This record gives sequence, C-alpha cells and structure tokens, in this order.
Amino acid sequence: MFELFESFTNWLWTYPVLIILVGGGIVMTFTLRFFQFTKLPFILKQTFGKMFAKTDGDGTISPFQAATSALASTIGASNIIGVPLAVATGGPGAIFWMWLIALFGCALKYSEIILGIKYRVKNEEGEYVGGPMYYIRDGLKLPWLGSLFAFFLMIEIAPSIATQSASFVQSAETINIAPIVSGILLVAFVGFVVYGGIKRIGKITEKLVPIMACLYIVMALIVIGLNFTEIPRAFMLIIESAFTPVAAFGGFAGSAVASTIKAGAARGAYSNEAGMGTSTIAHSAAITDHPARQGLWGVFEIIVATLIICTMSGFLVLTTDIWTKVGADKAAAMPAMAMQTVFGSSFGGGMLTICMLLFVFSTMIVIIFYGEKQAEYLFGSKFAKVMRIVYLAFIMVGALVDLRSVIVLLDFTLAGVIVTNMIGVLLLRKEVKKESDSFFNNKELMNK
Repeated sequence: MFELFESFTNWLWTYPVLIILVGGGIVMTFTLRFFQFTKLPFILKQTFGKMFAKTDGDGTISPFQAATSALASTIGASNIIGVPLAVATGGPGAIFWMWLIALFGCALKYSEIILGIKYRVKNEEGEYVGGPMYYIRDGLKLPWLGSLFAFFLMIEIAPSIATQSASFVQSAETINIAPIVSGILLVAFVGFVVYGGIKRIGKITEKLVPIMACLYIVMALIVIGLNFTEIPRAFMLIIESAFTPVAAFGGFAGSAVASTIKAGAARGAYSNEAGMGTSTIAHSAAITDHPARQGLWGVFEIIVATLIICTMSGFLVLTTDIWTKVGADKAAAMPAMAMQTVFGSSFGGGMLTICMLLFVFSTMIVIIFYGEKQAEYLFGSKFAKVMRIVYLAFIMVGALVDLRSVIVLLDFTLAGVIVTNMIGVLLLRKEVKKESDSFFNNKELMNK
C-alpha cells in the first residue's frame, strides 16, 4: 500500500505539479505584461534600495521583516544541497532551467503577495493575518477550498520540519555531534523564538537572514574565485547541456534533455516557494500602503533565494569539478566537499555545518508560524498552540527516525498545497492585474 502511495506521489511531482507551476508562472507573466523585466530597475530600488526605510500604512511588522521572514522559510538546507542534487541527476544544464523557471516565478510570487495583502484580516490578538486560505475564501468565495489549502499546509509543515532537522543532524554528525544533542538544541532555540510570535520572528529573521546568506555566499565566492579560470567553462557547460544530452563520465551517470529540464524546473520551483502561497502568510503582516508595493518583495526573494544563493551552490560544484567525482547517491555531500578543497576537511566541514544550522533554524521558526496560522484558521487560536507543540516534537522525529515515509507525506501534502493555491491565483488574476495597474499608474505612490 505504501509503495502505491509513493508511486502516485512521485507521478504527481513528475508532471502535473510542475506543469501547473510553470504554466501558471507563464500565464501570470503575460497577465502582468512581463513586469519583472520591464520594471526591474524600479523593483530593485524599492527593495534592495529601501531595506531599512520606514513605511506608511497598516500592518504588524516592517516590509523588510516580512520579506526576511518569508526568505527564512524559503532559504533552507535545500538551497545548499538541492542544486547539486539537480546537477547530479540532470547535469549542469539543470541550472539554466532553474533560472528560467525562477524568472517566471517572479510573477507568481508577486501575485500571491498582492492577494495576501488585499484579503488579510485582523485576528483575535489584533495582528494582521492572511494567506491563500483567505483570498480563496473571500476572493473566490470558496471557503471549502480555502480550508483544504489550510489543512494540506498544516499537515505538510510537520514532515517539512522533520526533513529540515534531519539535514542539520546528518551534517552535524560529520563533526561528531550526536543526533539527540542536535535535536534537543534545535528544539530549545526554535521553541524560544516561536513562542514570541511574529514580532519576535521578524526581529530575529531581519538579523539572521542577511548574516546566514552572506556567510554562505562569501564562502562560496572564495571557492569559486580561487577557481575563476573555470567560470567560463562552467557557463558553457550550463548552456550547452541545457539543450543537449550529457554523456556519463566520472561519477556522473549521464542524462537526457528531458531529465535536465525536469531537474532544473523542479529546483526552480522548490527553491523560492513561488506558487506555494506560503510566503504570503508572512507578507500579510507587513506595514504597507499598497498591496503591489509589498508584492515587489516577492521578486526580491526570488533574486536572493534562487538567482543568487542557488546559483552559488551550482557554481560551487561546477568550478571545483566535484560534480564529476561523486555519484547522485552522494550529491548532498558535494557542497561540503567543494568547500573542503579550499578550507580543508575540518574547517570547511565545520563552516558548512554552521551554515546548515542557520538555514535550518531560520526555516523552522517561520514554517512553524505558518503551520500555526493554518491551525488557527481551521480550529481557532487554542488549537494553534497545540500544533506548536506537535511541530516542535517533529524536530526530534527528524533527528532520530528514518524519514522515507515522512518525505513521501511531505511531497503529497505539498502537492495539495500548490494545486489549491494555484487555483486561487489563476482565477483571481484579473484582480491581481487591477491592483498592479493601480499602483504603477499612480505616480504619487511610485515616487514615495
């Protein structure tokens, strides 16, 4: 029975889910007239250029805190090990398709955040809450579909926490830290933050996300920089193998073009959460004067998570040639091995473990908040506090239990999250366009 469920879940992710995500991104890109390209200078000015600026409007946390909270869930262990896995199964060309999917994903994430802000409400504690469940319920007038999204996401958070925990625990084991010790430390630190609510999460992530991202990027750039003569070859590998089969050699088993596209499209979709709707839960708490202004931070997230961090991971394994020396079954170890070529075994492995800890910790504190909001939406604030305890318990599950069945549950429920959210976004695309046009056609708003 389990094998049948696993096969069905694998099929879901092989074609239907990716077609919905990629197709939806293309539809919203055309609906918004390729705004992510035509308005790029303005987007960069409004996000990278105004990270710490004060803003007017209603909300609970600053736009930057909302963006870093959303980034904290987006940037996880998969941004370090996911791209090497894509390269190991689909070849270097997978990175090209990852870039392409991310560019279309900008329109999706922008649209989700616009809808999240437009349909947000205040909860019992006076804080703004929102997300796909609200815009599906109030925008589409389909409360059952909104509840289905909330249910899928509430369940999905538990196995997601377990897999994040396992990623860190396995990395920590390489420097002789016992799994139970790693698990207990994670529970203690994560519990302290999540019990402080969205304001504490926002304060932590606005400091933690830039630090962890910069630490990883700097280390990766040092390795890539010391192999700078290999950068042109890495670019050529990416472009050439995006459209032609790659023969087997070294530890690489070879791949067809279809496998390359699938691996890259999946990484592009997974790496920034565009189409999942989850980041809108954090953004719905942001102080902003217009939904579209906050939506611009969705493009910022994709630039950071996919076009910068995932690209660093890809070039890390390509410029050091590690991808040719390790098989797909050991692909998760590629970034550590690449780091060790420059920093040595102990320091390189230790620093990557620290990066993994920061990425995993930041992801956990935000997705637990997401899960609580789904429980609150479905069953009230008291049940949300029960789910908080359940989620913290799943940190230990990830640290100590075999995760095969947990990962299958994660994939299945995540497919449910994506399908229900994409129905909402695509059917509300005219509202997205209306809100977007009202912002970009208002010179006074744009000049703020």
